[in-house]
Amino acid sequence: MNADAVIEGGGVKGIGLLGAICEAEKNGYKWRRLAGTSAGAIIASLLAAGYTAHELKKEILELNYKKFVEKKGLQVIPLIGGALNLLRFNGVFSGDYIEEWVREKLLVKGVRTFKDLKRTLYIISSDITSGEMLVLPDDLTRYGIDPLNFSVAKAVRMSASIPYFFRPVQLPVVKDGKKELHTIVDGGLLSNFPVWIFDHGREPDGPTFGFRTVSKKTGKPNKITGPFTLGFALISTMLEAHDTLHIKEHDFLRTIAVPSIGINATKFDITMEEREKLFESGVDAGKRFFENWSYSQYVIRYHTYITKIN
Repeated sequence: MNADAVIEGGGVKGIGLLGAICEAEKNGYKWRRLAGTSAGAIIASLLAAGYTAHELKKEILELNYKKFVEKKGLQVIPLIGGALNLLRFNGVFSGDYIEEWVREKLLVKGVRTFKDLKRTLYIISSDITSGEMLVLPDDLTRYGIDPLNFSVAKAVRMSASIPYFFRPVQLPVVKDGKKELHTIVDGGLLSNFPVWIFDHGREPDGPTFGFRTVSKKTGKPNKITGPFTLGFALISTMLEAHDTLHIKEHDFLRTIAVPSIGINATKFDITMEEREKLFESGVDAGKRFFENWSYSQYVIRYHTYITKIN
């Protein structure tokens, strides 16, 4: 059966989500439309380019995540380099390697822009200049940009710009004959798990599966002692807690929840053993989900929800 997939953001925890996606494909599902935020946008873009989840397993497991946080520019200055980068460029790390790696992998499948994709793709990012969520590529028309000719790798980079961590993307825009620079950051700021994106208010013509990670709450609060700890507490909340209420309401039936086994989103020094355990956590979560999955129950629950909100 054809299905849609919505993949949550979550940094290196995306490894676990790929494990669950592998299990979905093993159960015979083929992707028609895909959507993702941040790390989820990376996986969604590669699936939309024509990769299978099985093909991506090796790429994602062997990816050198440390290159995402490679020290460059002012950051090489001992002790204060990171702070200087943050003050000058609004991000500790450049984030350039994200775009470079995604572009390289897309080119293997002959994909540069959205018009080259094999499947429909939506990527979530946040325009903090205008204070709006962007659903790429469609919302690029607001800025007079041709969506189909926009770089997929650039869109992924925009979605994965974790505030404070990676430099935001500056998008040149011409409005009313005037040039503006819009600052674009991680889509997780506004919707880290956009499971609603393919809902259209009528009976679905196929399932939408949501892939997200879950972690046990320790009850330990974030300690706020100044602007830096405040910033990283905001990041933690954005990556770990966003969209939780929406999921509680009606989406558990279509959401495959992958235990994060204690691994944080920004653990870019993740070991190979941790990667393999996280991937298997996703596989196990997928197996449990599909053992009890019922498309007919999904349609009934979806119809009940739509009737309620209308």
